[in-house]
Amino acid sequence: MVNLAIFDYGAGNIFSLKNSLEKTGATVDVITDFDKPNIYSGLLLPGVGNFDPAIKSICKSSKTGFNDYVKDNTPVLGICLGMEMFFEKSEEGNEEGLGIIKGDVIILPPSMKVPHMGWNNLEIKKSGKILEGVKDRDWVYFVHSYRVKPANNDIITAESDYGIKVPAVVEQGNFFGTQFHPEKSGKVGKIMIQNFLDVCKK
Repeated sequence: MVNLAIFDYGAGNIFSLKNSLEKTGATVDVITDFDKPNIYSGLLLPGVGNFDPAIKSICKSSKTGFNDYVKDNTPVLGICLGMEMFFEKSEEGNEEGLGIIKGDVIILPPSMKVPHMGWNNLEIKKSGKILEGVKDRDWVYFVHSYRVKPANNDIITAESDYGIKVPAVVEQGNFFGTQFHPEKSGKVGKIMIQNFLDVCKK
């Protein structure tokens, strides 16, 4: 049994994510701070909310609490906004990001309808732990207005093509991010959630 935590920014319903995790056999707690000892095999930052309030919620006093909580051994899955917070800053707000991954978060181009909502193909660039068993051109579900712009593209394991290339999956150390919502992405999303659980078991 894998014991996971979902961090709740207080911004929306995280039931579908919790439900998806529990269907794969995980036990899931919803947490709102990092004051207690880390008893979890993995942590999820969900994809609902806005950048500044979410960052303030995570870093109530400083980033140190979050960094000490996860260190370099707790797998963290950031979904949509959750992934965007891994980076240094976002055009959505004024707060500094967690700065775990070098790079910025920028708004989607004017040529696109914002927010972008719908199913898009994944273009797999390189193998990754949470892409195990996912095929090139598989479909996943996006709801977002921003995209990440890493300083180092080597962390990108999959992209989607909107006329521009949008990083869809990133991996760096124990941090994993998806711009799309695996909990809303059917069988392909279930594979990725199971892969994350497998990482958490190690």
